[in-house]
Amino acid sequence: MNEYSFIIAPEMRIRDENKEAAIREKAMEMIVKEGFSGMSMQNLAKAANVSPATIYIYFKNREDLLNRLYNEVQQTFTDVALNGFDPELSFTEGLWIQWKNRLCFVIKFPVHYAFYEQFRNSPLVNHSDIQMPAFKENMKQFLTNAVKRGEIRKMDPEIFWSIAYGPFYSLIKFHLEEKSFMNRNFKFTESKMKEAFQLVIKAFR
Repeated sequence: MNEYSFIIAPEMRIRDENKEAAIREKAMEMIVKEGFSGMSMQNLAKAANVSPATIYIYFKNREDLLNRLYNEVQQTFTDVALNGFDPELSFTEGLWIQWKNRLCFVIKFPVHYAFYEQFRNSPLVNHSDIQMPAFKENMKQFLTNAVKRGEIRKMDPEIFWSIAYGPFYSLIKFHLEEKSFMNRNFKFTESKMKEAFQLVIKAFR
């Protein structure tokens, strides 16, 4: 039970989807700007223009809010990343779809992406409430199939990810910051993505 539970009358427990959405979006924005320590329930209530008691209509506590936010963003990422993807595809075709889909997620949901990366690289991701979506199983099967067909050799998952996606996410970082080395302006265009992708495929071969 949280500190506001006793003052939330039954008539106040009616869920308002707009308020709930505002709480979620403001929570992610605050975390992206200020980190996890910068998001208190009081500050979140003020940013979302609701009372602190209102937040507890939708979430048990701060931990529940964070875990559910991550699970929902993870599901959104999964939906986008698996659009048109099949683990039975050839390695080159499947990886190219992954690059395009992941770029789509970053461009369409920039705050979600930033929150997702912060959470995924924090100890919070080890919580028992964090769900493992179908995405991970699809990626595992895709890699297994590519090895079986002799398209790539067997390697540690960390090495595979670094080669397959490391260049992509480095370019994404430059794109979001709109600059790279020596403050040089940078935009991640389709031609640049294809150039980088071809080099990645060459490395695997």
